[in-house]
Parts: sequence; structure tokens; C-alpha cells
Amino acid sequence: MPRFQTETTPNPNSLKITTDGGRFIAEGLISASSVDDVPEDTLAHKLLSIDGIADVLLLPAFLTISRTDGEAWSTLMPKVEAVLTQHFADREDAA
Repeated sequence: MPRFQTETTPNPNSLKITTDGGRFIAEGLISASSVDDVPEDTLAHKLLSIDGIADVLLLPAFLTISRTDGEAWSTLMPKVEAVLTQHFADREDAA
């Protein structure tokens, strides 16, 4: 099971997440603020489907998520980590 590390950013509503589990995406960059902006089967869509997540920025080595005002990281992070854990598990199953 991959481990996830979070880092604060200059924006108190955003967190940077890294992992020892591999790449978040194969290449490039994905930036989205709505599930309508990305295909349904993507990690970005799954993260944006979490109530309280305002936008995501995914790169191969890390991702940044932003919360909506008033949401607590203590409430959001277990949901985010569940999505990320499932994402990496699905990739292992497909390999």
C-alpha cells in the first residue's frame, strides 16, 4: 500500500501530495475545477467528486488539491487518501 505525504502550500486551502507508490499520471499535466472538465474514469474526476474539493492539479510526481472555503482537511483527507489508495491498487491490478 502506498504512503502519502502532504505538504502545505502558500495557499492555506491547498495541499501538495506526494507518494512512494509511483506516478499519479503517466505524463503531462491535468488541471481541473469541475468533474465536467475531465473524463469520468480519471483520478482527477474521482478527486473532484469528493464534496469539498474545489480543484486539482496533477503531475506525474505530485498532485495539489484545493478545498472549498470552510471545509476541514481532517474531514477531506481520509476521503482523498481512500481515492488515491484505490487508484494505485487499480493500476497494480491492471499491470
